[in-house]
Amino acid sequence: MQRLVVLSPEQRLVEARKVAERRFETHLDLEAGLKTIYHLVHDNDPADVDRDEIRAAAPELLQELFAIRMILRDRIGEWQAAGILLRPAEIALRDTFRIMRYASDILGEIACGNARLAPAEQSRRAFTGTDWNTLVHPAYDTGRNIPFRSGDVLLVRGSAHNSAAIARIGDVDTQFSHVALVYIDAEGKHWIVEALIEEGAVIKPLEEVLAAGLGRAVLYRFKDAIIAAKAAELAHARVLATTTGAALHIPYDFSMRMKGRRKLFCAKLVAQAFADASRRKVKLPAFKTRFDHKANRDFFRAIGVTATETFAPGDIDIDPRFDLVAEWQDYRLTPLLRRQDMTMTKFFEWMETKGYRFRDDLFIRLIAVFGRLSSYMSDRARALVASSMPKVPRNMGRACVAMIVMLHKSAEEVMPALEALDEDHVRMTGLPLHGSELLAHLERLRQVSGGRIGYLVKKA
Repeated sequence: MQRLVVLSPEQRLVEARKVAERRFETHLDLEAGLKTIYHLVHDNDPADVDRDEIRAAAPELLQELFAIRMILRDRIGEWQAAGILLRPAEIALRDTFRIMRYASDILGEIACGNARLAPAEQSRRAFTGTDWNTLVHPAYDTGRNIPFRSGDVLLVRGSAHNSAAIARIGDVDTQFSHVALVYIDAEGKHWIVEALIEEGAVIKPLEEVLAAGLGRAVLYRFKDAIIAAKAAELAHARVLATTTGAALHIPYDFSMRMKGRRKLFCAKLVAQAFADASRRKVKLPAFKTRFDHKANRDFFRAIGVTATETFAPGDIDIDPRFDLVAEWQDYRLTPLLRRQDMTMTKFFEWMETKGYRFRDDLFIRLIAVFGRLSSYMSDRARALVASSMPKVPRNMGRACVAMIVMLHKSAEEVMPALEALDEDHVRMTGLPLHGSELLAHLERLRQVSGGRIGYLVKKA
């Protein structure tokens, strides 16, 4: 009988680096290589890991995992030019990046002693912290702080359930919910130009955005600095004109369609800025997110998405025209993000394969009707809407308001059990709960739920 060889985390990363540096001849070869890396990172049985050894090695493993991811990312342009980054390989690449980020999160959590963010405690300002919070691409790592440039693109993830849903809404799961453009004015002041669900297109101080309770943030830099700076300048001028009365306010575009300039969603704002700055030569993204309307028709109809493909925030992560400069995460918050991600993964899976749908009641219907008229609502209803969405935009449809509230309420129903499970696991093993274990527990919850989790109900 052949003896089963168990690889240590260090050995797994050695093998992953070898694959990442390998020459790939075909799209099938590339897809297989990326899947190999995925499994080397994912299929790591915690029972095979010594607690003290992994704690001591966590910082070094974290850095090596990031270095391997940067090797892969820096080769995207090569694979695209060779014509081998076809859709199956692209999906494998996205999946591999996602599982590598989760592994980095877990290593970071171990390295900082599994500290958790207290209920009244604020997350750190993005790109600060001393617990290996900020990872810098080797090409940009000079040992000094890296200044922002006008035209830099900021990819972020908030800590709301809605953020997790946005990250999971396309055909491939991501870990990001929002993208925005950095603009530096003539006086050196730093701004963010962005399109928000609650407010439409706005301009905010960069510091305000970085301190807004983010869980993760990534800084990208377009390879052509002139085009990037022009994109930021044009986007800033466009949105600024709406604040002075020179142009109409630009509301949020719930359709997620790339065409049209009257409405914007976050990534559409960035795409149009770079298109305007390059005389339409730069078309973002390089690889689009697709929507499966057949599987989740009711959900997409409710939230107003009519596009079949779009520029989702996470798409910039695999665009070879942008360098990944630095990546940051607050390891006290990443356990919550992981629980939210796994919850939304299961919610969408159940809708796609198990016949589950969100079913409202009279309370939700009243919220949908009066969502923008809080003075007509009870304290309970007002509090529920506020917890789901602090500000309801005027152009948000009733069905969308109802869906967001139901999504939030349903996720909140499973959160206490997942949090308790995670805390027990850390207490007993010293290791964070793996995403696969969260998924398994969510499936057990579904099986004993009687076909209902919050407002998510199995069709008869």
